[in-house]
Amino acid sequence: MVHIVGAGCGAADLITLRGARLLGEADVIVYAGSLVNPDLLAYAKPSCTLCDSAKMTLEETTAVIEAAERAGKTTVRLHSGDPSLYGAIGEQMREFDRLGIEYDITPGVSAFSGAAAALKTEYTLPGVSQSVVITRAAGRTPVPEGESLRSFAAHRATMVLFLSAGLLCSVTEDLTAGGYPADTPAAIVYKASWPDEKIFRCTLGTLEETARENGVTKTALIVVGGVLGERFERSKLYDPSFSTEFREAETK
Repeated sequence: MVHIVGAGCGAADLITLRGARLLGEADVIVYAGSLVNPDLLAYAKPSCTLCDSAKMTLEETTAVIEAAERAGKTTVRLHSGDPSLYGAIGEQMREFDRLGIEYDITPGVSAFSGAAAALKTEYTLPGVSQSVVITRAAGRTPVPEGESLRSFAAHRATMVLFLSAGLLCSVTEDLTAGGYPADTPAAIVYKASWPDEKIFRCTLGTLEETARENGVTKTALIVVGGVLGERFERSKLYDPSFSTEFREAETK
């Protein structure tokens, strides 16, 4: 059995209870060493075999897992954040299906959630934004034609960019051309929830300059949108004049 486990966005205690239990039960752990907090490996039992996949190909990691399966061992494939976002698990599951290997998925705390916590920000504020666009800039790996940053920018929703810290010149150009004003609040969150977490608040127009001045080129999320400002409306849910299934509206 293979358990695909989300390690969370950084801090070792942000892994789920299920994820920690599975790490403790595993005979083999294949982990993304370039992204996963090594403190998580402390959950492993002494006899567990640890394999850092940072320098391995899909074929190599599959071979390790297939060998463990043949030996009757349990494997955890440990991914940073939540496996469903930029985790490259689709191609792995396709290989598992081809080989007849059973697997399941344990979700994790994504970096976009960790970034919101670090910023002390709600991504969906009444009157400002009720949608979150999670995407990335086109780099060495392209994005589908209909998912360009310019097309998403027309909505002016909250935008969270993965894998884009080294592409901020084009990010700023595309988002402003698409509809965001240059003075839209923005933030760079470096290694959310890690001990060396850093937050740099700026505007869309100063994103590239802010990253350059602070030496940020990778391992950071970019957040753009009015939710990083100060103005928003009060929610209806807790408004005394608003009736709900559980509470009648107060009358003057």
